[in-house]
Amino acid sequence: MAKVSKSWIAKAMRLLPLLVIASMILAACGGTAAEPTATTAPAAATDTPAAAAVAATDTPAAAAATNTPAAAAATDTPASAAVTATMATTGTVAAGATPTKPKPAASKEGTLTLWVDSAKVKAMTNAGNAFTAKYNVPVSVQEVAFGDIRDQLKLAGPAGEGPDIIAGAHDWLGELVSNGLLEPIDLGDKASSLDPVATKAFTYSGKTYGLPYGLEAIALVYNKELVPTPPTTWDELKTIAKKLQDDKKVDQGFVLMQGDPYHFYPIETGFGGYVFGRDAQGNYNPQDVGLDSPGGVAAMQELDAMVKQGLLRKDITGDIMNSLFQEGKSAMEFTGPWALTDLKKSAVKDKFAIAKIPTMKQQPQPFVGAQGFMVSAFGKNKDVAKAFLTEYLASDDVMQQLYTDDPRIPAWKSVQDKVTDPFIQGFAASATTGVPMPAIPQMSAVWTDWTKAINLVFQQAQDPEAAIKDAANSIRQKISSGK
Repeated sequence: MAKVSKSWIAKAMRLLPLLVIASMILAACGGTAAEPTATTAPAAATDTPAAAAVAATDTPAAAAATNTPAAAAATDTPASAAVTATMATTGTVAAGATPTKPKPAASKEGTLTLWVDSAKVKAMTNAGNAFTAKYNVPVSVQEVAFGDIRDQLKLAGPAGEGPDIIAGAHDWLGELVSNGLLEPIDLGDKASSLDPVATKAFTYSGKTYGLPYGLEAIALVYNKELVPTPPTTWDELKTIAKKLQDDKKVDQGFVLMQGDPYHFYPIETGFGGYVFGRDAQGNYNPQDVGLDSPGGVAAMQELDAMVKQGLLRKDITGDIMNSLFQEGKSAMEFTGPWALTDLKKSAVKDKFAIAKIPTMKQQPQPFVGAQGFMVSAFGKNKDVAKAFLTEYLASDDVMQQLYTDDPRIPAWKSVQDKVTDPFIQGFAASATTGVPMPAIPQMSAVWTDWTKAINLVFQQAQDPEAAIKDAANSIRQKISSGK
């Protein structure tokens, strides 16, 4: 069980009225909570963040990237007299009717309510049990599909029907904070125990809005039989890819998904481009769109040249990219930790490895996504929720449990240091060179035009400089008009 500092004891004493209410609730219920329901509807896992990145109109990749195949794990939730784990179910419906999921339970005074996806239910239930045993505060862990948490909070929070705490992705912050849906939290001295990239990801307008627990970033995944030593430079990667293709050992030496800004971003930054510049405080500046900067143009010209040389092919979807590599028909690809489950079951399960993305004109900076826990501005137990996160979840054993249940790059340093999985280590090394995906609302204006420009170049339908300049100008117009 996580240790609780003396500062929490002081906070708990100040929160005595809530504790009294909690005791009354337990007494009224005879001291027992409902058993978890037997039927669960686990969150649907998307195969890559790119699928959402291409299609999304607000914040792209995180919605999909953060819902990894590993999320199907850990649905066993031990019964507790204090913790109610309520799973989303389809219920019983009449023939021909559309199944509907019951709404997750809402925050109520004296009971701490969490909305989390399936991968976190077990760890949060265990933490809630221990918290309740020590402080007699009931904790209700509600399972909600990852892709539904943000939208449900937007509707339920202001109506007083939301939770106290949600699990979510850092790039939700722009929308949620600007709409007044989240409470800032003070991590205090716990910040020193967290990966600085993770805390930076959950910082918005100078304030911290979440306790991060996991990170993810794409890296170079390669077939060790075809590429015994991973390339360290981009020119080396292209040379290896061309030779493998010329020797007919693969269909495609290196495969990259068409029309996907998320997977293209290492090339964007590797040639000196960027999506948004930063202000003096280090915050993303939506008035500085860098997609058509000299480096951004150079990145698109590189993409164009690789298509012309046959090193990249048009019409490569995420599924095709994954299939080519997993069947041994491609030697190298960009992907993230969400692909590990399928890779470990594929024909190359004993042949693949992870490496940093090769250096281009400069060090590539993949987008880094972070997951964590955030406090609802409409919850009825905000002080308890903040203390639960910063004084209780922010501990070695809870963070270790989260990593065990949902293996991704740990944000908690002591857990990160203990990771022995070479695949997670490889993705972690790539994340150290990355930058947090912008969480500002203006990011929603970027994806459609940027995707179109990349598609035009893949399809050889427009000059690369013209394509990206058209896209950047359209993005600026949308930002200036507030669209």
